[in-house]
Amino acid sequence: MHIVMFYQTLLSDWNHGNAHFLRGIATELINRGHKVEIYEPEDSWSYKNLVLEHGHNPVTQFHAAYPLLTASRYDRATLDLNRILECANLVLVHEWNDHELVRAIGAHRKRNQHYRLLFHDTHHRMVTDPKSMVAYDLSNYDGVLAYGAILRDLYKADGRVQRAWKWHEAADTRIFHPVENLENEGDLVWIGNWGDGERSAEIEEFIIQPIKSLSLKSRFHGVRYPGEALQILSDAGIEYAGWLPNFEVPQVFGRYKVTVHVPRRPYIKALPGIPTIRPFEALACGIPLICSPWDDAEHLFTPGQDFLMVRNGKEMRQALNAVLNDKAMAKELAASGLKTIQTRHTCAHRVDELLAIAKEIQ
Repeated sequence: MHIVMFYQTLLSDWNHGNAHFLRGIATELINRGHKVEIYEPEDSWSYKNLVLEHGHNPVTQFHAAYPLLTASRYDRATLDLNRILECANLVLVHEWNDHELVRAIGAHRKRNQHYRLLFHDTHHRMVTDPKSMVAYDLSNYDGVLAYGAILRDLYKADGRVQRAWKWHEAADTRIFHPVENLENEGDLVWIGNWGDGERSAEIEEFIIQPIKSLSLKSRFHGVRYPGEALQILSDAGIEYAGWLPNFEVPQVFGRYKVTVHVPRRPYIKALPGIPTIRPFEALACGIPLICSPWDDAEHLFTPGQDFLMVRNGKEMRQALNAVLNDKAMAKELAASGLKTIQTRHTCAHRVDELLAIAKEIQ
């Protein structure tokens, strides 16, 4: 098929976790012989911030890590949808696009019936910013790809689209896999952004305080850490190492003994069953994972076998202590999580699902 994708950015993963999945899906589709074109606005917020902070070298590194992938950066004023979509069979439009672009692509689809058009939602704004989401005109879309059953059901109840499918994110196992025989650099590594106030208290309870009480050698990677957060890390003796290109994460996981996942509050309270992409990637790298509470409502994993789930900071301290001091336990956890990813949650699995959906709506 000829597949066209409109996303915030392929080139930058600065505060843009959706790039992780997009890269894996696009690579898998290309390797199966499909033609894939990806379009991103030239004023992408993520891309601009990446270049502002780190220059253009990360984009060069991206191309080296993903030699099959390219992106066309467009000016909305001169975007020629007729040319871009002339030979398309399937078009995916991400929810972080401009409202007018989403509407314009839908209007083009109404006039041109030769392709199928899907809206791809990978965020919590359906519950945290419903006004913005309702403003998207999806009347001419064939349906929505929602990254969780509860989000899919919200779209079905909303009535603005004909159909909606569950399409979880997954690990790009071409990039995310165990890296052996690396020199150990510490005990715990956390890779994630501070969270815009959506999990600040949880990060303190489930990561920072346990690190302090156990005197763990630890490192944080991420962006948009306010000054007070950096001071908290410093006071706890935690190294803050800033932004990390996502394709370098496996190398970092390979140098630490354990990692932690702390979901943002909207996913815990309003969108159970959606873990975001971080646990998929950690488990794919074969590092033991401990999670603060979230409801695996869709049974994606087996908590207690693939990773440990704790209810509070005290239990986190106990779990970290156990994993760090029981090598057999840590190895068993890592092996179980890795097997679950490899058998159920790779980008290859998600491409199978996408192609089945495309066939269903032909």
